[in-house]
Amino acid sequence: MSKLFEPSDIKGMKLINRIVRSATWTGLAAEDGACTPKLIELLIQLAKGRVGLIITEAAYFRLEGQPSPRQLGIYKDELVPGLQGMTRAVHDHGSPIVLQLNHGGLFSAPELTGQIPLAPSYIEGLSNYLYKEMTIEDIQEVVDAFGQAACRAKEAGFDGVQIHAAHGYLLSQFLSSAFNKRIDIYGGSIENRVRILIEVLKNIRVNVGDNFPVLVKLNCQDFIKGGLTLNDSLKIGVFLQEEGIDAIELSGGMRLSGELSQFRMKINSEEKEAYFREEAKVFKKRLQVPLILVGGIRTFQLAEWLVENEYADYISMSRPFIREPFLVKRWESGDFQKATCISDNKCFEPIRAGEGIYCVVEKKQRERKKPPRPHKKRIRE
Repeated sequence: MSKLFEPSDIKGMKLINRIVRSATWTGLAAEDGACTPKLIELLIQLAKGRVGLIITEAAYFRLEGQPSPRQLGIYKDELVPGLQGMTRAVHDHGSPIVLQLNHGGLFSAPELTGQIPLAPSYIEGLSNYLYKEMTIEDIQEVVDAFGQAACRAKEAGFDGVQIHAAHGYLLSQFLSSAFNKRIDIYGGSIENRVRILIEVLKNIRVNVGDNFPVLVKLNCQDFIKGGLTLNDSLKIGVFLQEEGIDAIELSGGMRLSGELSQFRMKINSEEKEAYFREEAKVFKKRLQVPLILVGGIRTFQLAEWLVENEYADYISMSRPFIREPFLVKRWESGDFQKATCISDNKCFEPIRAGEGIYCVVEKKQRERKKPPRPHKKRIRE
């Protein structure tokens, strides 16, 4: 049996294989962030497709921290019952599910929230709208809100939570010298820049206990001038391991990274896949905490090779599952052809149009295969 299909566990959370669905914005939540039947159905399909672990799209836990429309929310107790329906449905089909917690920081959307975004530092010319440099009190309120949201996630039946500290959102901004120009205990050295992330982890632990899995998504590098480097990212990984993080999902880049963003296009050869693999190898040599690798993985043989050769413990994918929610089941059946995702990023166009996420290419192919409707002759009276 392939090592990819071996069962395992992360802090007692049982996984039937080593393949993870990475957090993916779906645009299927309600306007207020509530869970919807369409979003639940999408996750059911992933569970039926035997995805080993499902990580939800980023859920915002404070109103001013929402970066995208129709995004999942967990900022109030009233949202918990809908999320309970989500976790029950996924569990009924055999997959564990983890809720990703995120604050958009500078990249929050004031046109959605009606509130001023928060950022580690105010940098002239960085944004075309008004935002606020966070005070110590603001920082503590966000840290506390992370813990409260994790508590709601546990109440809702999630198997764990993932702290989103990648892709240029709030915690990622604190970690990056390109965004963090503070001169207090939250800025300057990497030991200071990681402080808020460590405080978030500790606060979550206080709220959910030691036996509830807490994961983190981390940039290996920002790939922008003055951004987070591999060396500093590795130090962050060491700090998190010392504080008891249960797994690290390694990604990289952000919307300002251009071709080196987390959503690279035209991944049409194995050489272009797993574009953070060398950074993952560095992490694996230094850390013992389970490592989840995301980033352009499309081929079964490469995914298997990455695990067997200790580049990562788990393989994480996002866009391939938009087109093929049953990809893992297909691979398990012995059909090892690569994922059919062509990395054109057109799947996000329907979200922006208010339709929710789907593969545009696959939908067009399906419609072309439909038989033409029979022509009805008009009967003259």
